[in-house]
Amino acid sequence: MAQHFELHPDNPQPRLLKQAVAMLERGGILAVPTDSSYTLVCHIDDKAAADRLRRIRGVDDKHHLTLLCRDLSELANYARVDNRQYRLLKSLTPGPYTFILDASKEVPRRISHPQRKTIGMRVPEHRALQELLALHNGPLLATTLIPPGETEPLNDAHEIREQFEHHIEAVLDTGACAHQATTVLDLTGGEPVLLRQGRGDVAALGL
Repeated sequence: MAQHFELHPDNPQPRLLKQAVAMLERGGILAVPTDSSYTLVCHIDDKAAADRLRRIRGVDDKHHLTLLCRDLSELANYARVDNRQYRLLKSLTPGPYTFILDASKEVPRRISHPQRKTIGMRVPEHRALQELLALHNGPLLATTLIPPGETEPLNDAHEIREQFEHHIEAVLDTGACAHQATTVLDLTGGEPVLLRQGRGDVAALGL
C-alpha cells in the first residue's frame, strides 16, 4: 500500500523528504505535487521504474516523458540549448511549463523520444518538490498524473492514494494543488510551437 506523507506546504519536513528520496533510490514511484497538477516521478537511471511509470500512465515510448530540474543550469546539462532558447526558458522558469528540447548525451536513450531524440524538460515552482529535487541531487523522470483513458490530471492526494495504492510507493501531500496540466512548448524548431495549452500563459509569446 502506498505511503502517505503529509508535508507542510511552506516548510516541508526534511525527515519525510529524505524517506521519499530513499524510496526513489530503491526504484520507487512517487506521486508528487507541482505548480500545476500532481505528477508521477522516478529515478532517471532506473529502467524498471521508468517502464513501470509508463505502464501506470498507459503510454508507450513515443510519449514524451519529462525531466524535472531544479534550475536552468541543471536543465542545460540534459538538453542542447542555444542562446535564443535559453532567453525564452529564463523568461518562463520556474513555472508551469514543459519544454520539448533536443536531448543531450546525458539523457539515457531509452527515455528520450525514439525517433526525434527529444525530451520534455521542466523547472517547477513548488517548494516541497524543489526541496525533494535538492535532496535527490539531480533531475527526476516524470509524467503528469492523468489516469489511463482520462484527459484531466489528478490533484487530490487522498484520491490518488486510493486509486493507485497498489501501483506506487508513496504520495506526497501538501494540500490540493492546481487542477491543470502544464503548458507544453516545442522549442526544437525555429519558433516555439504550442503543443498543449495548460496552466502556463503564452500570451506574451504571441501563441
